[in-house]
Amino acid sequence: MPREKPPSTNGACAAMRRLRWLRTEEPRMSDDAERERRVAEVVRKTAVFQLPGMDRVEIQREQPYGDGGTFDLYVAASALPAPTVLFVYGFPDPRFAQGLRQMGAYTSWGRLLAASGMNAVAYSYREPVSDLAALLAHLRQNAGALGIDAARLGIWSASGNVPTALHLLMTQPPDTFRAAVLLYGYMLDVPEAAQQFGIGVPARGRNIDDLPRAVPLLVVRAGNDQTPMLNVSLDAFVSAALARDLPMTLLNQPGAPHSFDLFDDSDASRATIRRVITFLGERLATSPSSTK
Repeated sequence: MPREKPPSTNGACAAMRRLRWLRTEEPRMSDDAERERRVAEVVRKTAVFQLPGMDRVEIQREQPYGDGGTFDLYVAASALPAPTVLFVYGFPDPRFAQGLRQMGAYTSWGRLLAASGMNAVAYSYREPVSDLAALLAHLRQNAGALGIDAARLGIWSASGNVPTALHLLMTQPPDTFRAAVLLYGYMLDVPEAAQQFGIGVPARGRNIDDLPRAVPLLVVRAGNDQTPMLNVSLDAFVSAALARDLPMTLLNQPGAPHSFDLFDDSDASRATIRRVITFLGERLATSPSSTK
């Protein structure tokens, strides 16, 4: 019987497929060292953009929250309390629930945001929705001790994690978040073709009218995304948001693959990463209390 070909590693969902394949098909290989090398290659991929000082960012690791959860706090290189960006994950598979925050994508973006004056929070979880709500409650309740300005919270979510980020926006009070960045992700309409990735869809049955109308959204689109039906889902969301005049900005990178911030080492990718950081920085810059 012919062996299954290893899936592409071009993109976050593809990286998930690749890791799953490595942990099922690849154990039949005799060379354990080669298998581990391939797993490490997927995990350590980092953003193609760097900022001065990001290698010196303080990271407070393994901070406890909820019922046995932990998070890493990338401490802002600015005065505290600082605006804070929450990475949002949505894959229920327990193998990824513990390991996503350790992937190079999140460690590099955490450092980028901290070097830009914003805290960033990456976390482990067991159940994406309930643990995320517990983490958010913990961050707000312990904001002072953690150096977090709870009035300046933002969301960063990508790929198959975006449906969970949208659900979070829909289920929290409308003034909880000041901004959200949604990168090359499935949105509310997640097709059956995406089920192979193990994506959580907690907002199933909801629609765009359930989103808070005042939260600025930055939707980042990869123009040449080959992930099944992803841009169909994204484009439908964008059209619906425009029809409702929501405060949404669309940033399309022409010709870009899925997860271009990790896999496309180009000036265009670096410019998009800068624009994401600028979007969050500008919208989280001023606490509402300081403008009264």
